[in-house]
Amino acid sequence: MKGLFRETMRAVLPLAVLVLLLQTLVLATPIEVIVRFVAGAVMVAAGLFLFLKGVRVGLLPMGQSIGAEMPKKVSFGVLLALAFVLGFVVTVAEPDVRVLAYQVDFVSGGEIGRGVLVLSVALGVGISVSLAMLRIFLGVPMGWILAAGYVVVLALSFFVPDQFLPVAFDAGGVTTGPVTVPFILALGIGVASVLGGRSAVGDGFGIVGIASIGPVIGVMILGILYG
Repeated sequence: MKGLFRETMRAVLPLAVLVLLLQTLVLATPIEVIVRFVAGAVMVAAGLFLFLKGVRVGLLPMGQSIGAEMPKKVSFGVLLALAFVLGFVVTVAEPDVRVLAYQVDFVSGGEIGRGVLVLSVALGVGISVSLAMLRIFLGVPMGWILAAGYVVVLALSFFVPDQFLPVAFDAGGVTTGPVTVPFILALGIGVASVLGGRSAVGDGFGIVGIASIGPVIGVMILGILYG
């Protein structure tokens, strides 16, 4: 508990102190704004502490246990389907994806709806997680998957409307958020740990890198369809 508290303070306190100094010494911010900022920083620290505790108590063990038990209980095809569903659902629940969808919907005046953007990002992550599981089973080198994915991204970039291209690349970033990353990392490590001849480090990691390509391609395809 103490270690988690120190970790939270190291993450929040330096930024809070820096912003507070800028507000008081440079910007001459009104006192009521400073009070609101301090209150908000305290709530952020408390929320981050509870979130990290929840990740260690719930998300990580759950992801590892699901990843370790699925290969023993279901067929290979069912495992890939479940990986898709888990990747899709956890992305829909990702706060960063919701923030991106809201901002894009607001800036575009509703032209790019929140629902369709979240759906395209979630589909991209779900397919990518399934491919990452397939890579673990087949032992395909990580470099081949990443190279193939970014070749597709590069090829699609010539056909995507200009307003969709930056959104697509941001979509790849927001999927590496606080909900998605712990779960799918734990899932990949769990699967790799029970497969013979697989290394939990060498094969379990890298799933986040693969998963971040799918949303980019998904939003690019959405842009081509819109265009």
